[in-house]
Amino acid sequence: MLVFSERCLFGGMRLDVEVHEDLRYRLAWGDAVLYENDLRTVRGRRQPYRFRSVEQLRYDFEQDVRALGGQLA
Repeated sequence: MLVFSERCLFGGMRLDVEVHEDLRYRLAWGDAVLYENDLRTVRGRRQPYRFRSVEQLRYDFEQDVRALGGQLA
């Protein structure tokens, strides 16, 4: 079951956020950064990602966006 979903624009880039009741998730900033169900993709490079908490997920995602020159606030 989908718990939260939001789509918006930040500085011309689309931000997509989805969180499901069973802790599946998808956070995307354009095509540049994607966190989805234990995978982290930044500029096409995919790596495993270990989910620890929603707070840590958000922090890690925002750090990757900022490293590419993006801003989410």
